[in-house]
Amino acid sequence: MHDLKNPLKETNFENCLADVNIPLGEVFTSPKLNGTEGILHVSQVYLNDLKYNDLQITFEDGKIKDYTCKNFDTEEENKKFIKQNVMFNHETLPIGEFAIGTNTTAYMVAKKYHVVYKLPILIVEKMGPHFAVGDTCYSFEEDIKTYNPDGKEIVARENEVSALRKTDIKKAYFGCHTDITMPYDELGEITAVRKDGSEITIIKDGRFVLEGTELLNEPLEEI
Repeated sequence: MHDLKNPLKETNFENCLADVNIPLGEVFTSPKLNGTEGILHVSQVYLNDLKYNDLQITFEDGKIKDYTCKNFDTEEENKKFIKQNVMFNHETLPIGEFAIGTNTTAYMVAKKYHVVYKLPILIVEKMGPHFAVGDTCYSFEEDIKTYNPDGKEIVARENEVSALRKTDIKKAYFGCHTDITMPYDELGEITAVRKDGSEITIIKDGRFVLEGTELLNEPLEEI
């Protein structure tokens, strides 16, 4: 994450309320790219009305290095499907966002009535933690100061790619932003690690465990 010069007045996360985003239920940030690595795997996900089976994306320094799925019989077809519909024919894309969607009621309704594929992305992205590939949520607005309701300035408004707007704007933006949501029942653990190595667990075994978030689990028990 971005370094905070003054934690009392700055934050990395935007707490999305109804003044900017409806429905409610999302806390997100634009992570730094360098050093951000790992594999994102989702067994089933709908992106722009298309279903992906066993979607797997490998990130290196915050950018897509490799990708695959199991929609088709051949690896060539699977890669072509992702490149056209997730990558929008770019050779790579950066991580533009990491978020935790907290609207567990919407998630419960979608699972209970099997309607997730009918829901618009503004609802689906609130239904669980997700990564977005492509531009950040602040594209073309990085230099405008933004504040949470508590008065803290959100400083994570750009990454190493969007910062290129200052020297070559053609390299800074991709014209796409695709949210890839991870279902709660596929989540083992989401834990924040402080600089001193201590940890704060937010979600464990598909349930919120951070103090003060326990009520978010109630709709999940109805599935």
